[in-house]
Amino acid sequence: MEDNFKMVAKTFFGFEEILAKELQMLGAQNVEQGVRMVSFKGDKGFMYKANLALRTALKILKPIYFFKANNEQALYKGIASMNWSKLLNANQTFVIDTTVHSEYFNHSEFVSQKCKDAIVDQFRERTGQRPSIDKVHPDLRINIHIDKDQVSVALDTSGNALNQRGYRTATNIAPINEVLAAGILLLSGWDGQTDFLDPMCGSGTFLAEAAMIACNIPANINRKEFAFEKWNDWDNDLFDAISDSLLKRVREFHHTIKGYDKAPSAVQKAKDNIKNANLDDYITIEENNFFDTLKSSEGKLHIVFNPPYDERLDIHMEEFYKNIGDTLKKNYPGTNAWMITANLEALKYVGLKPSRKIKLFNAGLEARLVKYEMYEGSKRTKFASATLSEGADGAAEKISPNLDASL
Repeated sequence: MEDNFKMVAKTFFGFEEILAKELQMLGAQNVEQGVRMVSFKGDKGFMYKANLALRTALKILKPIYFFKANNEQALYKGIASMNWSKLLNANQTFVIDTTVHSEYFNHSEFVSQKCKDAIVDQFRERTGQRPSIDKVHPDLRINIHIDKDQVSVALDTSGNALNQRGYRTATNIAPINEVLAAGILLLSGWDGQTDFLDPMCGSGTFLAEAAMIACNIPANINRKEFAFEKWNDWDNDLFDAISDSLLKRVREFHHTIKGYDKAPSAVQKAKDNIKNANLDDYITIEENNFFDTLKSSEGKLHIVFNPPYDERLDIHMEEFYKNIGDTLKKNYPGTNAWMITANLEALKYVGLKPSRKIKLFNAGLEARLVKYEMYEGSKRTKFASATLSEGADGAAEKISPNLDASL
C-alpha cells in the first residue's frame, strides 16, 4: 500500500470550513484548516480523487521540500540541493509559480527566475542539456511559497485552476467563478432536496454547480486534463478506477432546477454550457425578467443568484436592488433567497433584513453573501400561529427567528 503524503488545497477566503468538510467526506486524513487553504494527507489515488471531486478547491499542491533562505544565494542553494532529475527530464518543460510574503524577497518574478536558474544549471552541469520553460502547457508546474525566511517547494497537481471545470465555453460579462459558485451553494445549505432557481442566471454557472451538487456528480469530471497526468509516476488505470468509483456515487434528483435571464444571448450561452456539462436533463432555462415572475412551485424554493453590481452598467442600482426586494417579498413566499453582491451601498435598498450576512470576495472585490427568508404570509402571522400551536411554555425559544447569527 502506497504511503500517504501531505497535500494542500487552496481555496477562497471564507471557504476553509466547507473545504475541510468536503475533504473529510472524501476520506482525507489529518485535515487542518488554514487561511485560504486546508492541508490534509492521502495517497496518490486520493490526490486524483481530490482533484476530480472537490468543489471548493482552486488547486491541490503536493509539498516536497522545505528550507530557509533570507537572500538570493541561500534561495539558489536550497533549490539546487534538490535532485530535479527525479521529477523532470532535460527534454521536458516546466514553469514556476511563486507567492512571496517576506521582507527578504520583494518580487515573485525575481524568485521564480532565481529558482529556474538553479534547476536549469543543475541539468546543464550533469547532462549538458537543460529543460525549457513553458508557461502555457508545461510538463511540470512547480509552486514556490516564501513566508518570511521559510521556503516551501511544492508540485502543482492540478495545472489550470480547478474552477476551470471544462463545461463553460461561453460566458457573459464578469461570469462568477465556478469554485466561488459551488462554495456559495454549499454555504447556503443547498443539498438538492427542494426546487432551485437562479433568477439572473447569466451563463448558467450556479445552475450547473447546483445540479452537480444535487446529483453528487464530481465537480471536475468534464476537465480534459490535470497536471499529474504528465508526471513520471502517472497511473492511468488507477485514475480510471477512481473516476469510476466516484461516478457510482451519482444519485437521482427529484426536484427542478430553473434559470431565468432577460437577455436572449445569456439564455443561449447558459443552455450551451449546461449541454456541455451533460446536465440538460436536470435544468431548464427561460428568457424571463425576474421582476415579472411569480413563484411557480408549491413547496419550498431555494434561490441563489449573483445580480449585477457594476455602476458602469446601464442600470440604476438603487432602483434595481429595490426591485429585487419587492419581487422576493410579493412574488416568492416560502423561499430562502441567497444573493452575493459587491455593491454594498445598493444592497441597502433591497428593503429586507438579511438573516445571514457572510463576507466573501468576488474577483478581488469585497462582497456580501446575504440570505433573505421569505415566509408564507407575514412573518408576524407565522410566529403568532407557531406560538399558539406550541403553547406558552418554551415557545419563545422555538419561534425565535434567525438563530444563525451573522458571520
